[in-house]
Amino acid sequence: MNQDSIIIPCPSCFTKNRVPRNRLQDKPVCAKCRSPLVVWDFHDHAVVVTDRTFTNEVLSSPYPVVVDCWAPWCGPCRMVSPILDQLASEYAGRVKIVKLNVDENQMTAMRYSTQSIPTLLFFKEGKLVDRLIGARPKADIEHHVRALL
Repeated sequence: MNQDSIIIPCPSCFTKNRVPRNRLQDKPVCAKCRSPLVVWDFHDHAVVVTDRTFTNEVLSSPYPVVVDCWAPWCGPCRMVSPILDQLASEYAGRVKIVKLNVDENQMTAMRYSTQSIPTLLFFKEGKLVDRLIGARPKADIEHHVRALL
């Protein structure tokens, strides 16, 4: 896929639309049914989520989501962070990557039984489908990201 475009599924008819990144601000519409496409979900970096925003950003996302459960004092978490930013950029428009600080958002961390960090939670259609615990190399994380697609 061209790195200068992203695929946006239509919220009405589910047709996949290729949209150039420089045209996202032009309010793109579906090529098939002409419905407006939702573009607010696309980020080329990991996005911060909280207990308050978790449902909207993760569970209600029409796209697969990787949640990085981390803490600022965690050395392995700081090692994984640049890998996730790279993957967020490479998979922008296909997978959303978010960061959840477990110290500040204990309710969500407890809800998903996050007992060790870093922990990566993989969501598809609002459901937890996979989990990785501990610092992993990029290839290992990317393997799990591709399984979401």
